[in-house]
Amino acid sequence: MHGDSPLLVSMPHSGLELGPVGDQMAPAAQILADTDWHLQQLYDFLPKIGATVLQANYSRYVIDLNRDPSGVSLYPGQSVTELCPTSTFDHMPLYRKGSEPDDAEIAKRTEAYWHPYHTALKEQLARIKGKYGYALLWDAHSIRSEVPRFFEGQLPDINLGTNSGQSCAVDLLAAVVGAFSRASNSYSMVQNERFKGGYITRTYGDPEKGVHAIQLELSQRTYMSEKPPFEYDAARAQNVKPVIQSAMENFILAATQSS
Repeated sequence: MHGDSPLLVSMPHSGLELGPVGDQMAPAAQILADTDWHLQQLYDFLPKIGATVLQANYSRYVIDLNRDPSGVSLYPGQSVTELCPTSTFDHMPLYRKGSEPDDAEIAKRTEAYWHPYHTALKEQLARIKGKYGYALLWDAHSIRSEVPRFFEGQLPDINLGTNSGQSCAVDLLAAVVGAFSRASNSYSMVQNERFKGGYITRTYGDPEKGVHAIQLELSQRTYMSEKPPFEYDAARAQNVKPVIQSAMENFILAATQSS
């Protein structure tokens, strides 16, 4: 979806398709538990604010569009999932024994799925920057509030990442933080803690070149059931949705005023 504002929203983990590799996968994969569920529904206001949207069709279990294709870890020394994951967040095997992807299969998927997504991402950022002189990138994610593999205890509701301040100008981030802070009685928030931004935020966010990137890792308890079948909770979503919309509108306004 092409919008008429300087904002591009990326949803790399919202895909549900397993494609032909689904036949090689274990029962745990079919549940798609680690999906960034219902983001299209949660962000259904994006046409109103003129955002361009890029979203994955295939599941992160097929290939993770937010990982370095070279296999370099985003968080050295911490537990992470691979470019082509072999286990779920709960350490359940994703493949039947002996069916895990080898180097040739990973290269095949990288060519078929990873590169097209990133080519489209680059093209849209270039188009937006060509029109406005700058571009805004919002990498939209969500995750269960408790995943012991990655963090202890319960995750804060709002987790903003800017690669420790390197992917977005300070004043633009402050505008986003301000919108979330006004809802602080309802939602907890942190910046650049467990989630500092993945490959997309770190690679494309370059304030000196006019591209400002922010990742939002949203706790799924704010808008859905965290247990199968992972149903959307309209009542809860209706509370957090305007907060996210306000943060995005502040992002756009701050960029417009500083350009």
